[in-house]
Amino acid sequence: MSRNVVVTSGESPFLQEISIGPHHLKADEPPASGGEDAGPNPYELLLAALGACTGMTLRTYAARKGWPLRTVRVRLTHEKVYAEDCVECKSKEGRLDLIKREIALIGELSQEQRHRLLEIAGRCPVHRTLTSQLRIESWVEQSSVEC
Repeated sequence: MSRNVVVTSGESPFLQEISIGPHHLKADEPPASGGEDAGPNPYELLLAALGACTGMTLRTYAARKGWPLRTVRVRLTHEKVYAEDCVECKSKEGRLDLIKREIALIGELSQEQRHRLLEIAGRCPVHRTLTSQLRIESWVEQSSVEC
């Protein structure tokens, strides 16, 4: 079970203060988008979550198998692309989000082990969440409404 994540707007329009248990961080936008670059933007935080989960999943799997995986480095990018340019996509209309994930596996691994780890990367919990049907329920906290 995950801890509560609480996000509170900051002093500038895009600045957000994030609390996750004992951890505190900020999210913001770069100056070109009207922010002050006081922290990663929301998409960068999303990519960080996917990268962290990928690394954790691969290290755990390799350790369980006794494979000599020393380090996992995950480089991620996000962009909007035209659906018609996506060969593997069902929808061919409008734009869609594309996350590119390059995984470096450092260690004396065989080609078969590397191939298997790439398959396992697709099974990390965050990857599965992002590629599944996702439902978000939202409501306004009643105590926050001023009378």
